[in-house]
Amino acid sequence: MADKIRVLLSEEEVNVRINEIAAQISKDYEGRQIHLICILKGGVFFTCELAKRITVPVSLDFMSVSSYGSGTASSGVVRIIKDLDEPLEGKDVLIVEDIIDSGRTLAYLIEVLKQRNPRDIKLCTLLDKPERRVKKQVQVDYTCFTIPDEFVVGYGLDFDQKYRNLPYIGVVEQ
Repeated sequence: MADKIRVLLSEEEVNVRINEIAAQISKDYEGRQIHLICILKGGVFFTCELAKRITVPVSLDFMSVSSYGSGTASSGVVRIIKDLDEPLEGKDVLIVEDIIDSGRTLAYLIEVLKQRNPRDIKLCTLLDKPERRVKKQVQVDYTCFTIPDEFVVGYGLDFDQKYRNLPYIGVVEQ
């Protein structure tokens, strides 16, 4: 039986907000190049849309980090599955995530990346669930939407690899 999906944020709402965040990032990084690190797999949709709208020079790299099993709750164990292709030394780094909830993955990742001597590291997310935050030290610099503690899909977010391709953010209702 198919899951029922309730629209939380429409495609139009998401597009408008990404434009606003991209404009803010472009202003903040004026005169500099920004190195986006896309966190796979979920972050790829958001990263591509964001990068297209940023007006300062952009370079791009990808990481795959896992802290989830096949269920809906974080396992708390973080693994780097695919590391970066390029060094970060001296770069203005912006980590781009689809969603931040517990903060465990990002807390670990930021510590790992700081050791590679970037000029600075900032964090951008499509969705933030601050009420789920376990790692309070994870500070999000650019947030498109703060959402309630619901299991969301679409725009790169999945449920057992399904629904990533939805053009909106939805809540799976079973």
